[in-house]
Amino acid sequence: MHAERYVVLGTAQVRSPWFREVARWANSAMLPVEFVKTMSVEEARVRLRSGRGFSALLIDDSLAGLDRDLVQMARETGCAVIVIDNGRAVRQWAELGVAAVLPAGFTRPDLQQVLTQVATPVPLGQTTDPATPGAGEVSGYRGALVAVTGAGGMGRSTVAMAVAQGLAADPRYLDNVCLADLALNAELAMLHGAHDVVPGVVELAEAHRSGTPSIDAVRALTWRVNDRGYHLLLGLRRHRDWTAVRPQAFLAGLDGLRRSFRVVVADVDADLEGEEASGSLDVEERNTMARATSAAAGLIIVVGQPGMKGIHGLLRTIRDLLAYGVEGSRLLPLVNRSPRGGRSRSAVTATFGELLGPHADHGVPSPVFLPDRRYLDDLLRDGARLPDPWVHPLATTVGTLLEAHDHAAQMPATTSEMIPVRPGSLGSWTPDDPADNQHQQ
Repeated sequence: MHAERYVVLGTAQVRSPWFREVARWANSAMLPVEFVKTMSVEEARVRLRSGRGFSALLIDDSLAGLDRDLVQMARETGCAVIVIDNGRAVRQWAELGVAAVLPAGFTRPDLQQVLTQVATPVPLGQTTDPATPGAGEVSGYRGALVAVTGAGGMGRSTVAMAVAQGLAADPRYLDNVCLADLALNAELAMLHGAHDVVPGVVELAEAHRSGTPSIDAVRALTWRVNDRGYHLLLGLRRHRDWTAVRPQAFLAGLDGLRRSFRVVVADVDADLEGEEASGSLDVEERNTMARATSAAAGLIIVVGQPGMKGIHGLLRTIRDLLAYGVEGSRLLPLVNRSPRGGRSRSAVTATFGELLGPHADHGVPSPVFLPDRRYLDDLLRDGARLPDPWVHPLATTVGTLLEAHDHAAQMPATTSEMIPVRPGSLGSWTPDDPADNQHQQ
């Protein structure tokens, strides 16, 4: 009797020949396999969450639930995904993280060889299995990601539009800036007078759910805003549509945007609660867009307003981001509709620093100010270009911070290892030389 064996999940179309064959090989001990049949992808998901160790998941290529999220869930539990290729779906399986692909008419030695190569046997009595490292990630260039967030009613979406327009005017980013609406209550379609609400973020996630589309295909999902020079990715059509945006598919879609544009400016919510804080996986998945964007952004602009409510919302959002693990150096507090007087701005800065209190050690900079602009609502209503004198100072600040972030990312990492020193390269000093002695003191 084997001390360990492969525990294999199987999910297939009705009356798939390989499903019966694998069960026969397992029941007759022709393979050291315990075969666990599942009738649907959802049942497979439940099995994977059960805490029991599984070596592999055998699944038909044409099942609708075979996507990035299922593959990621399996990999996190140490379960290798093996796709049975019936020729019904043409996908780049390696990019999804699939461990191996078998033809529909595979034999017992074929399966045994693949299990030996990609799966880990489960000892008798073991209920959990360590997760396997990720695979199949797409390498290459990634553009900068700027997140704009803040409490409701602070003018966050207008600030995001101003940042996108200002960066798009920079020749370095010509036709390579994307403004993405990643909020649950998406409003950028309304602010741009968009008559069509598709394609948008749902279509972006769906395109990355079972593969990696080309750069041209990703850019085709956005709308060119000619007067302002940037591309626009529309958001959710209804708040409840977040259920159609699966976490791993969204992560891949966000990465696809960064591969397709030099700068992505994302309008996101300030809600970062996850399962650990709320006890609900649904809450974490609802906040996927805000959590993933905040974690990946090189710069996060946190928008507030002067006054008691505006400063309170600004500080609360910054504290939530710091608690989420965002470094203070990646945050840029911004006071929208700020007073123009220097004394009033100094008072706001002093209040901000005093109330931030113990979080000052995290390196959060002092806020920048964006003054109120007359007739701004009329410009938005008419779809006109935002005033360049109003946009330019903010865009210059953001561009400078992005350059500093890129420079810091390219700097070699420091090391604590000893470095050999060539004799004489550090100079010399002897007690007999008064000048040198005085210099060293």
